[in-house]
Amino acid sequence: MARELLLPRAGGKLYGYTVGAAAPFAAPSAPLQSRIAYSAAHVVADPFADTDPVVDPQIDWDATLAYRHHLWSLGLGVAEAMDTAQRGMGLTWPHAQELIRRSVAEARSVGGLIACGAGTDHLAPHPGVTLADVEAAYAEQCGFVEAQGGRVILMASRALAACAKGPEDYARVYGKILSQVRQPVVLHWLGDMFDPALAGYWGSRDVEAAMQACLAVIRANAAKVDGIKISLLNADHEVTMRRQLPEGVRMYTGDDFNYPALIRGDQQGYSHALLGIFDAIAPAASAALQALDAGDLARYDAILAPTVALSRHIFQKPTYHYKTGVVFMAYLNGHQSHFRMIGGAEAHRSAVHLAELFVLADKAGLLRDPELATERMQRLLHLAGL
Repeated sequence: MARELLLPRAGGKLYGYTVGAAAPFAAPSAPLQSRIAYSAAHVVADPFADTDPVVDPQIDWDATLAYRHHLWSLGLGVAEAMDTAQRGMGLTWPHAQELIRRSVAEARSVGGLIACGAGTDHLAPHPGVTLADVEAAYAEQCGFVEAQGGRVILMASRALAACAKGPEDYARVYGKILSQVRQPVVLHWLGDMFDPALAGYWGSRDVEAAMQACLAVIRANAAKVDGIKISLLNADHEVTMRRQLPEGVRMYTGDDFNYPALIRGDQQGYSHALLGIFDAIAPAASAALQALDAGDLARYDAILAPTVALSRHIFQKPTYHYKTGVVFMAYLNGHQSHFRMIGGAEAHRSAVHLAELFVLADKAGLLRDPELATERMQRLLHLAGL
């Protein structure tokens, strides 16, 4: 099968490209040791459901759960029902409940690491929403996750961002919920580049002030906080916060731009991982962490360095459309038979964007079957009119 194709550039110009070989990324022979690594996982839409993909999206459960097994086979944990799964952007709370229930059961069957998003997305932000409403919504979702046997990732709340008057309201809500959970949770600080409705989270648009408000919540509830994932796409902010965390509270990087250095760390510490990009680069992420376990920092750097350009491309503005690139990677690599998404989100990136994604994935050695990936790229370009 041919591995040469014509790809488009902006403006309609075409250029020839020859696809290289896949990199030999091996699965681990033992559990990963040096870092905890969660991949936020995408969902696979049912392409043959005769329903409106926006109003009533349907999930292909077999393909969705098979992808989670793929991640576990690479030694990665699954961060379930997060924004990578289009949570609050196509994936409703009833969908998320079923996803969590099924995935926790699958994780238990293979001893896979899993943590699940609990938020307030079934509570629509509106002028009448109160802090008590937010607390009740959080309690409902946390209770559901823990009833399934899952660890909670306490997601940021659009409703709280809409009704909170200042840091004291965040302290009240988080303090109450953390007092109720059975086991320590992972907090989730998602920047407004991922969700504009979360602007000013923790009570301030100033990052330093917001960070101090968040740290105050963590310090007041440290026994109930396993760690915090921050997704601000700024390595300096993450390192600054990491150095101020109470002993025993982990930093989980959510920085899809700067993850290699943040996970590698420095003389004062390092970050664990809870990343959407790990869904797209899972084999490379696993191989790099295996190298880190072996103390081979040169190999760690060599594996992850070419993935950064791919990640920065997938997460380029508007950042919240990154899910399209993640799912396209799964399609190129044969983990699903189609490039359809809940909410019709496959249309959220251009053919030119996806063509560049293809090239960057190839350069990172992440097209596991180059012939199949080339054929699928050609199909998409044909549908685009090329």
